[in-house]
Amino acid sequence: QVQLVESGGGLVQAGGSLRLSCAASGRTFSSYTMGWFRQAPGKEREFVAAIRWSSRWTYYADSVKGRFTISRDNAKNTVYLQMNSLKPEDTAAYYCAGTASYYSLPIRQDDYNYWGQGTQVTVSS
Repeated sequence: QVQLVESGGGLVQAGGSLRLSCAASGRTFSSYTMGWFRQAPGKEREFVAAIRWSSRWTYYADSVKGRFTISRDNAKNTVYLQMNSLKPEDTAAYYCAGTASYYSLPIRQDDYNYWGQGTQVTVSS
């Protein structure tokens, strides 16, 4: 069983940066694929980024590629999302997710069975 707790959200001006953290409990965290998703008001939850256990494989949505970086520190049971050059359209609740299963491209919500409670990111123009 893994519990996930996000932090680091807040209000930032367009062009600014934020770093989200997701702290995981559970001794098997290091073997999990971790992902970040986001949901804006009135919209479906969408994939943002994912990282496998070894950090050698990462994947990004086209909308954030080149601006966001996902990383993890298995010793600290934490996954991060560094968000740079933020835009108003990045405003959303951001969710951390984890899965012990292997998927060739883990970008669907159904691929993940552990979720955090979310942290709000608001980007003002």
